[in-house]
This record gives sequence, C-alpha cells and structure tokens, in this order.
Amino acid sequence: MLWTILILTAIGLVCAVLITLTFRFLPKEPESLKKAEAINANLPGMNCGACGYPGCFAYAQALSTDKKVFFSNTCATVLQDERMLSGLENSLDMKVDKSALNKKAVVACSGNCGNVGSYTGVESCKTASKLLSGFKRCPYSCLGLGDCIKVCPSNAIRINIRTKVAVVDPDRCTGCGLCVAECPRNIISLVPADTKVVFLCSYKDVRDIPGREKCESGCIGCRKCYKTCPNEAIIWNRETAMPEFDQSKCTGCGECIAACPHGKIVMLSDVARKIKE
Repeated sequence: MLWTILILTAIGLVCAVLITLTFRFLPKEPESLKKAEAINANLPGMNCGACGYPGCFAYAQALSTDKKVFFSNTCATVLQDERMLSGLENSLDMKVDKSALNKKAVVACSGNCGNVGSYTGVESCKTASKLLSGFKRCPYSCLGLGDCIKVCPSNAIRINIRTKVAVVDPDRCTGCGLCVAECPRNIISLVPADTKVVFLCSYKDVRDIPGREKCESGCIGCRKCYKTCPNEAIIWNRETAMPEFDQSKCTGCGECIAACPHGKIVMLSDVARKIKE
C-alpha cells in the first residue's frame, strides 16, 4: 500500500513539474488571437461569406488588425442587431453610423418580358443563362428561377407571380449582398437604405446580342424623367441611354415617377408592395 501511495505521489509531482514547465516555456496565446476571439463573440456566426471573408472568425481576425475593414466589408447582420453592434463597437473602440452603411438590395427589372423559347431544364438562373444567354427576349431580364431566393438569409426575396421576376422586400432585406453575387444577369445591386427612388430596368443598348431586344415594358429612353426632375437629381447617361439618379439631390417629390410612361421608376418604400401584386 505504501509503495502504491509513493508511486502515485511521484507521478503527480512529475505531472505538476511538466505542467509548470509547459506553462512557463511554451508560447503564450497571441494578443491578436485573443482580440479576434472577443470580436468573433459579437459576430452572427453564420459564416455566410457576405463580408468577403470565408467565415466569421476570418473576418474577426481581419478586424483585429484593422478595424477599418468593417467600413469596407460591412457585416449586414451586425448592423441589424443592436446587441452585436454595441459589442463590436466596444471591442474595436469605435462608433458606427448605421445610416451611412445600411444598404438594401434592388432587382433592376420589372418583368413582363416575353420569351424567345421554352426552358425545361434545371430550375436555376445560372444554368438557364448558360443556354443561349437565357430564355427571355431581353438579355438583362430577370429569369425568375430563384437563385437569389436560395441564398437570402433573411427571406426577403419573392417571385412576383404576375411579372415572374424577383422582388426584394426592403423591410426584410439586411443588405448582405449575397443575392448580388449570385445573380448571373448582374441586375441586382445594393443601394443606400435611405434611397428614395429606384429605376427598375437594366437594358443597355451597348450590348448587342442577335435575336435579343428590349422588352416592350422597358425604358424607352424618352428622357421625360430627366426633363421633369425639378432638382437636377437625374443624369442622362448617353452611353447607356439610361437615366442615373443622384440620391443626394433627390427629394422624393415623385415627378419622375409620374412622368415615366412605363412605370420604371418607383419609390423604394413601394417595392415591397410589388411582391403582392
């Protein structure tokens, strides 16, 4: 019995010495790693990649070395969560202006575009686009097969039953940008959340695809919106023959909306209503 006690005591002493030596001589956890862990505790943990990094911890590591990363690669989910945003501000010792960073996604197509043929393949916009650039007459039209819906983490996108195009509900959208990257037609963009009017057409005459043309409900280049705006908030782009909007000058008066003969200009706040039409 005595020998057993002595052996166990010796083993315990050896282990204690080894633990002490390990703690004293092995490298300590880097301060940057500790900071990254603290930052990561205030991130959603979704690992969606919308911030441009492969996961939340990779994003936290980038923030730990340069907090300016947040302003160039904003995590939209953090912006919508006051608790996470407050924790991140404390971890990074900074103040975030939500109004300046908050974005909303807009699909620049209002639909009603005819088909040039039938499509019975995989229900995917990317797949359909690879087959003769899609089955719609307009090369810039939404194909309505829902690739953007599948990647939206906030369930903010629906297909309008009447127009067969995707519509983003600005009330639900967090501005993560995943739908922007997913759209093979490049017709989804992020706009500031305080944007007043949006233009729902993406056709550009500079792109010439045989057998394709602007849909009958698209922008006709009449310039009525440009001529009507009392605040010079609309610029006419001669290269694309399309209007461009300076939101800093726009007052939301609605003159351009009333002037557009095809209803291509709408208030951002009214976009959600189009889902239910």
